[in-house]
Amino acid sequence: MRIWIPVIGLVALVSAACALVRTPDTDRDVMIAKYGGENPIFATGPDGMKVHYRDEGCRECPVLVLLHGSNASLHTWEGVVEALGGSYRLITYDQPGHGLTGPHPREDYSATGMFEALEAVTEATRVDHFVLGGNSMGGWVSWRYALAKPERVDALILIDAAGAPLRDGERAPPLNLGFRLMRNRFARPLIESVTPRSLVKQSLIESVADPDMATEEVIDRYWELLRFPGNRRATALRASTDREPAYAGRLTEIRSPTLILWGDQDRLIHVSAARTFDERIPDAEVVIFEGVGHIPMEEAPDRTSDAIRSFLESLDGRSSDPAGRDR
Repeated sequence: MRIWIPVIGLVALVSAACALVRTPDTDRDVMIAKYGGENPIFATGPDGMKVHYRDEGCRECPVLVLLHGSNASLHTWEGVVEALGGSYRLITYDQPGHGLTGPHPREDYSATGMFEALEAVTEATRVDHFVLGGNSMGGWVSWRYALAKPERVDALILIDAAGAPLRDGERAPPLNLGFRLMRNRFARPLIESVTPRSLVKQSLIESVADPDMATEEVIDRYWELLRFPGNRRATALRASTDREPAYAGRLTEIRSPTLILWGDQDRLIHVSAARTFDERIPDAEVVIFEGVGHIPMEEAPDRTSDAIRSFLESLDGRSSDPAGRDR
């Protein structure tokens, strides 16, 4: 019995230390009041899922549905929405495990589970076809959805998108600090309860080209919404979710016109992935932004918006809808 006394003492000491440095969840109602805008709206999905979304811009114009990346939120698109709102209807939402949506009711962060939120939002907004765009993880969800429901996707916009295989001779780039910790099975449980603001700040700085973009306000938004109840556990679960890499072999099946945007200073996904998507998707074009990192829509919203506008306008001559299909 005496052998266990030091062990029990050590466990108690570690537990006490964790309790002292524990970063609590944010308050759900306070976060909705702070980040939900004047009139927060939620779409209802399967099993009681409540998806926070915004439906903005020109009501009678072509529809763009835009998906953010890991640990971000719909706020990442605000600059693009402001720039394009006069010519397009823009629908953005917090994906499951993010923002004000909170965790997936079944903790399903596979492509299928993420599709449920997309379909809940498009049903609530009564749109049956649209231009679909996504950044990073949101790009992965977007091209996977284009494979699953091609009849709904008029055009596709992939912004530093995840899911392209490494090219011959390449090694995966180093993850930012937050992702490194979440991929570590020993650190992951600790990060679910101990999430200092400095960790979020460093992870954001490692994701962008210009560290000045990581303002105090932006860091607070990322940090507070990461700590929305259930989001940290969701982040840990997503880190071990199978992204089904074999689906990259089906990129050649995508028939939607596709715009591929990439920051040449992306340190999370090789810029060469843009070339891989371009080679595999039959009807694609690539734009590379100089001096931009992993999240162009936040780092360079005007350039991102201009590229999207030019791409969509170039499709107008094909037919009456952006995908070149008569309806």
